[in-house]
This record gives sequence, C-alpha cells and structure tokens, in this order.
Amino acid sequence: MLEFRLLRADEIEARIASVGSWGVQLLLYKDARVDQCLLDETVGPMNWQRHHSRDNANCVVSIWDAEKSQWIEKEDTGTESNTEREKGLASDSFKRACFCWGIGRELYTAPAMFVRAGDLKTLEEKSGKWTCRDHFTVTGIEYDDRRRIISVEIVNDKTGQRSSFSNGKPAARTGRIGSPEIARLKLACEAAGDQMSLEKALAACKRSDASEITFPQYEALMKQLGAVA
Repeated sequence: MLEFRLLRADEIEARIASVGSWGVQLLLYKDARVDQCLLDETVGPMNWQRHHSRDNANCVVSIWDAEKSQWIEKEDTGTESNTEREKGLASDSFKRACFCWGIGRELYTAPAMFVRAGDLKTLEEKSGKWTCRDHFTVTGIEYDDRRRIISVEIVNDKTGQRSSFSNGKPAARTGRIGSPEIARLKLACEAAGDQMSLEKALAACKRSDASEITFPQYEALMKQLGAVA
C-alpha cells in the first residue's frame, strides 16, 4: 500500500486566516514544492506526472503502478490566488490533487490556533478593517498513531514568542519570554514600586536577566502583581 510520510515542521506553513480586534487565527498549509519533493522521495521522479485542464482549474496527479503496469490517477479542483491568478490556480489544483493521494492530509486534523491581540506586533485597524503583518514559523509538530496532529508549536517571527496548541485550545506556553512580555513585566514592576521591583522578580526566579525568565515564571509573577500576562 502506498503511504506518504507525515510532514515535518519545516515543511509546514502557518498563515493568518482571519484577523480581528481579538487577534488572529492561524491555519496550516503546505506548498507545491513540498508535494513535488514528497512525490520524488516516495515514488521516484520518473514515476509520477501531472496534467492540468480547464485552464489550470483541474489537476490530475498520476502515479505509476508497477504491479498493474498502468498509471493511477487522482484529480481535484483548485481556486485562484490573489496574485498571479493562473499560476496560483495551477498550484492550488496540484496541491489539492496531492491531498487526494494523502500528502499532507494530516493538516486537516490540526487544532484551532488563535493568537491574542496582546501577543501581536503589527495588529492594526484601518478604515474599520483589521490587518496583521506578523509572520509565524512552525517549529514543532506531534502526531498520534492514527496520523492525527496532537500538538503544534509556532514562533512569531516578529516578536520571537513561542506558542503551543493542542486539542483545540492553546496549551501552556513554554520556553523563555520575548520582548513584549519583558516590557509588560517591567511596567508591572514599576507600578508595584517597592512591593516587587524587577530585581526582586529576577531574584525570585533565580535569573540574572529578564530574557531568561520562562513563561510559567512570567505568568506567576504577573498574577502576583495583579497584572494581565
């Protein structure tokens, strides 16, 4: 039975799907180059081919079956992109046809991924429309034995902040805090005065610098200070 391996984190893209005053929702994608590489890797570059019809709206991906001595075809339809419409349509129909073969089908099992407004750098409203130019990179992904996604870890390339998502809800953030959290912590400490200076906060966490504070420590400090993490 032909089975394509699961996608690695570096083969997956996290893109903004929707934006609002609350933040952004992310979805996972693969690009056409990933499909091409996996086809080459799994069946060999000489054992697959693609054909387009209806002005690139439809794509047929064929794989050679040596036992049956024939090409096996799977077909799907794509949608136009906002830029380079014809090229985008051909790429999308190809990617969808590859989904039919099982390449990257596990992406459909991804948990819901929402990043709140306070964790974004470029979220803004113009003429009643919210936009965000933050970029995200998938840095980790886990699967279960049924090829379903258990958890996804992403990093915001603009802020360096990492977030993990699983079971449809954001999991506890791990790793060290980034510049947005450091700034919030400093403000909270300034507001607290002698009660909790930044030096006291560092001493409580046994850290020499704020950039070494972990998310669990940061959230505990902010709770102690009565501030929003």
